Amino acid sequence: MPTRRSMLKHSATVAGLLALTGLFPRLSWAYQAAAFEASQLDAALAALGSQAPVESRQVVLSGPDFAENGASVPLGVSSALADISLLLILVEKNPTVLAALFRPSPAVQANFALRVKLVESSEVYAVALTTGGQACFARKTVQVTQGACGA
Repeated sequence: MPTRRSMLKHSATVAGLLALTGLFPRLSWAYQAAAFEASQLDAALAALGSQAPVESRQVVLSGPDFAENGASVPLGVSSALADISLLLILVEKNPTVLAALFRPSPAVQANFALRVKLVESSEVYAVALTTGGQACFARKTVQVTQGACGA
């Protein structure tokens, strides 16, 4: 029967081998801290090196028109653009506008579902940045209701 000490020793060995081969999950660092700390849409996009985006039908943002609970609003974002380097979710009236940042691999389809917190009724933007420098967006207004009254 293995002892606790031998289990810890074998676990450390396996973790070390996984780390050496690159199969160990990487830590998620907020290396775009300026973008996540921005309180304005333009500042968040500038921190990510983006130009002014243009509205496009190739970016699709789905979500409810009315949300009963602003603490957990379901959203979906997808894009048919090729070579997407970043896919962003921005909430205009949140204290920090950048709610989510995805770096989709070319091997996957850019189609994500998530839940975000909305402080109040606001415009929500999905912005797709391509490797060629193109920036496209879609927007949706989400009304947050509290006790069946519009906020």
